[in-house]
Amino acid sequence: MTIRVLVADDQPLMLGALSMCLAAPGDIEVVGEASDGAQAVEQARRLQPDVVVMDVRMPSLSGIDATRLVTALSIRVLIVTTFDLDEYVVEALRAGASGFLLKDVTPDELVHAVRVIADGEALLAPAVTRRLLDRYANRLPSPSALLDSLTTREQRVLELVGLGLSNAEIGQTLHIAGSSVKTHVGHLLAKLGLTDRVHLVIFAYEHGVISPHTV
Repeated sequence: MTIRVLVADDQPLMLGALSMCLAAPGDIEVVGEASDGAQAVEQARRLQPDVVVMDVRMPSLSGIDATRLVTALSIRVLIVTTFDLDEYVVEALRAGASGFLLKDVTPDELVHAVRVIADGEALLAPAVTRRLLDRYANRLPSPSALLDSLTTREQRVLELVGLGLSNAEIGQTLHIAGSSVKTHVGHLLAKLGLTDRVHLVIFAYEHGVISPHTV
């Protein structure tokens, strides 16, 4: 199945490079390009892509604000930016983004990220995850009462989701089938009252499920 992608970046050279990288494999179709956040939202509404690859700093409307509007349309967003400041990561995830990559990734890593996100999973650059944990280490609270409702296996799955592992990688780590991982993730979302996998990541580090020593 072809993955339909919209690319948004205010730098023409980067916009073209991202589009070229994504179109190269053959299973991804770049259906539109936007040079600012407002265009990204308008084109997302009109074209209904599977994934929007979004820059953070853009004119008219920031990538964070555009992400909030695009995800409200049930369209998944991958943030790809040169700015790896922690507040951007947190705000992007809170806005509903399904992934965050830096622009120094390889073309293969970018394509992989789009495929993962189109498949309904989340993806964070490992370096970004590590820095987030380092930054929040002294602010992580004690586990909430919600965690008491989770089984030991569900807590372990939550930890691995928080570390950015895909369902397949979690299955390999725990020696269980991918379908079982998907079931556990569904139970986690229901028990914790969360809407998607990205919010599981946020929940995991905000409630002390993962720490810098976990990575």
